[in-house]
Amino acid sequence: MAMIVQAGDPVLRRVAAPVPTDKLDTPELRALVDEMVATMRAAPGVGLAAPQIGVSWQLIVVEDDGERASSLSDGEHEERGRTALPLTAIVNPELELLGDKRATFFEGCLSVSGWSALVARALEVEVKGLTPAGDPLTLRLSGWPARILQHEIDHLRGILYIDRMLSRSFSQTEAAHELWSGKPMAEVAASLGIDRRDKP
Repeated sequence: MAMIVQAGDPVLRRVAAPVPTDKLDTPELRALVDEMVATMRAAPGVGLAAPQIGVSWQLIVVEDDGERASSLSDGEHEERGRTALPLTAIVNPELELLGDKRATFFEGCLSVSGWSALVARALEVEVKGLTPAGDPLTLRLSGWPARILQHEIDHLRGILYIDRMLSRSFSQTEAAHELWSGKPMAEVAASLGIDRRDKP
């Protein structure tokens, strides 16, 4: 497993380089993917970008089996669009936001450890890229899986969620959980005096 780079390290603020074509389907790239998956799962997290372990390449891994959301109520699952996202590694991903609909929820980041904030994200996306073996890959996702992909691809552009957050909601993750767990996002936003960006 690798050490996760924390906010303040310049590697998190660089635009990552595309993975060279001669690295596709190589033991070097497979080993990097395996290391990223192990690091993500141990953290634990639902996504990890190569810059988060100090490698400035356009490579992400994502996985959400629902275990980390087991404390959510059925209503919270539905509100978030929290559905399973199988383990996927994407090389040189290209992101397209689909439609105008947005959703605002708390996000955290393994590179901003211990903190979270509300972030407005597109409700639906399409991502095109390559598998580590070099095969074309296209994903069309909505809800929470779409949020995960947007968050991780931001890392490849040198963007952290704190650049997009509704700053009035920035708080320690533990405190946010204690204060807002089980409450609808409209109530959370109203309590913090936030005009949500996902309203029509």
